[in-house]
Amino acid sequence: MRRREVLAATVSVSLPSAWAQPARPIRLVVPYPPGGPLDIAARALAESVKDSLGVVVVENRPGAGGNVGADAVAKAAPDGATIVMGAVATHAINPWLYSKMPYDALRDFTPITLVAQVPNVLVMNTETAQRLGIATVRDLVAHAKTNPGKLNYGSGGNGSAGHLAGEMFKTQAGVFMVHIPYAGGPPAQLGLLSGQVDLNFDNLAAASANIRSGRLRALAVTTAQRSTAMPGLPTIAASAGDLGLAGFDIHTWFGLFGPARMPAEVTARLNRGFVEALNSAEVKARLAGLMAEPAPTTPEAFAQFVRSEHAKYEVVVKASGAKAD
Repeated sequence: MRRREVLAATVSVSLPSAWAQPARPIRLVVPYPPGGPLDIAARALAESVKDSLGVVVVENRPGAGGNVGADAVAKAAPDGATIVMGAVATHAINPWLYSKMPYDALRDFTPITLVAQVPNVLVMNTETAQRLGIATVRDLVAHAKTNPGKLNYGSGGNGSAGHLAGEMFKTQAGVFMVHIPYAGGPPAQLGLLSGQVDLNFDNLAAASANIRSGRLRALAVTTAQRSTAMPGLPTIAASAGDLGLAGFDIHTWFGLFGPARMPAEVTARLNRGFVEALNSAEVKARLAGLMAEPAPTTPEAFAQFVRSEHAKYEVVVKASGAKAD
């Protein structure tokens, strides 16, 4: 009898560990279609954190400029099982671009970490630049001031990053250039290459091949610091700071958020796992392919960054007059 009791006790103790259920997978929502920079970065991170955080399933939920996917996470349980790869659009631009938002970009999320930043670049059609004698940002500002309204620039649409960069440039430099919106970034680039428009504020990764081939002339990057991908390019601020552009700094960024009221210990665990992944050689290499620069932060620093970007784009979007609905 005693032997059977010992055996039963052994079985009762060993069963829970032997049959323990695996941790629930983390759902990482990408609010844009598959194949884009956020999707590629999300999948690289999901692979990298599988040992530290467990299984991460990437789910694409595009729509309304990223608002659909972001809103799904804002309304999810704050247990760390559902997070979103948010971006400058979902958390800084869209709140001012859309008259009705399904979520509050600041109150409805818990910032986890900034993931990466992607520089934009001021590029001209090379033939146009040669014809007009424009080789620098200073040349561009001087030409625009003496020929108001004669220059135009293209973008991927009203309220796009390229559009807002152009409006910010016009305001700070005190020049007027005509904005020509296209239905997306690729058509805008084709418009520039064909000479339909004079210049664009384009994504560096998208423009790099045509810069290297000589079809586009790069004047400067739009970020406060030079890009490690093209270190020879100056910044707009350094090129023409005395012409009103000293504080010029606009770029694409993306980062991870959970729902609001996520416990601090859950936030800290996710931050540790993803920051470690962002510092890994594998993820750095994947981001380098996008010309994106890893930018891991603490949750507190990321929260402050999002607040400052949210406030910056209020001014830029309102000045542009852009509306998405």
